Amino acid sequence: MGYNFVAEDQDQFFLLPPSLMEWLPEDDLAFFVMDAVEEMDLSGFYAGYRADGWGGAARHPKTMVALLLYAYCTGVVSSRKIERACYVDVAFRVVCANLPPDHTTIARFRARHEQALKSLFTASLRLCARAGMTSVGLVALDGTKMAAPASLARNRSKDSLDRAVEELFAAAEAADAAEDAQHGVDRGDEPPAVLRGRADRRRRFKAAKQKLDAELEAQLKAHEDHLAARAAAEAERGSKLRGRKPKAPQERARHKPKKVNTTDPESGVMSTANGFVQGYNAQAAANEEQVVLSAEVTDEHNDCTQLHPMITATHASLGAAGIAERPEKLLADAGYASEENFAALGEQDPDCYIATRNMKKNPAPRTGRRGPLKKDATLLERMDRKVSTKNGNAIYRHRQRIIEPVFGQIKGARGIRRFSRRGKAAADAEWKLICGTHNLLKLYRRVLTDPTLAPYSRIGAAAAA
Repeated sequence: MGYNFVAEDQDQFFLLPPSLMEWLPEDDLAFFVMDAVEEMDLSGFYAGYRADGWGGAARHPKTMVALLLYAYCTGVVSSRKIERACYVDVAFRVVCANLPPDHTTIARFRARHEQALKSLFTASLRLCARAGMTSVGLVALDGTKMAAPASLARNRSKDSLDRAVEELFAAAEAADAAEDAQHGVDRGDEPPAVLRGRADRRRRFKAAKQKLDAELEAQLKAHEDHLAARAAAEAERGSKLRGRKPKAPQERARHKPKKVNTTDPESGVMSTANGFVQGYNAQAAANEEQVVLSAEVTDEHNDCTQLHPMITATHASLGAAGIAERPEKLLADAGYASEENFAALGEQDPDCYIATRNMKKNPAPRTGRRGPLKKDATLLERMDRKVSTKNGNAIYRHRQRIIEPVFGQIKGARGIRRFSRRGKAAADAEWKLICGTHNLLKLYRRVLTDPTLAPYSRIGAAAAA
């Protein structure tokens, strides 16, 4: 008697033409993403296409948007990996209508529609608002460091860049002269300059040099203004001020020349718990449902200057999504604490609970646990007492469970730890796309538990069944 195995014939998979839609469960994330795209305003994506029917056929923006959203939801951000997934993954094949685009098409679509991709974050907020997930009574703010597609080893000082730019231009002139001597001038078959690696390298080096020149000029101007103010003060009092005369930036002791990255001049060196990375500081504000309400990218390592810009950005994103409410309480860690930040808070700003130190290691306030504050207490001391009281500390402790899981789900669960494209504008667009897909995943899990949410009746009905 032989073995009792399932009969398999790898030369005949199907007896009838298959429908890939039947290969996925009805509550699959792919169907949810396609349903969500149907509810989004994609007019910004259509603006760059011809409406007269001429030219080669392009991939439909609706399909490409759904493909990008599903890819980012599953942590696949590389255009080459997305292309491969469209061949080997059933869900990807369903989303792209079984017509896999090549990685160049995906990369060009993402670069071409950089501004339109930002609108997907607003669209995700609108969908979450319809599901009642955009409460703003308690909002937490924080930042995380995201790597750029650039190496730390590519940072150069101004002197090094000056030499490199001169060498590049000299080498380019020599190569052009040799080509002209061999093939003649204006032969007409040379590739465009933008396609030459040498030209792109010169452009990036030149941009890096311009950035350092501008920063040095700003430092020199600040030094001159300081000297002028010092001279005016001495003239007013009729005697010289005490202390040494300030030196120029290049003459200061232990002066380290500032460096800039030649691969991505707009990125910066960011300190993380695991060392330094070349990248950006990605800011996010989230509510109690862990829905991201605003997302911005900065090249500044310190969070301190981002408090008021993020409050403004949160108001703007809520308004763009049609949400009339504004944050009532804002929670942030000690990175956002400063006298200047607290002094600039107005009546229109939320009630802030911002730590001024490590609350876990130093639970006692600097001003003491009991007794009234002294009359000349600084704003930092007043905030320190505010978040150290029993009620204030209970409110502040919500910060960790609101904002920290957002970064954990993005970087840990989905594995998105770096941006795919160079430049601050590209990083900002991608960060909004990442946070928008985070919101869609939150909404998807809510839909699975609440079948009544429209327009996801297919997902909800399947979940109920």
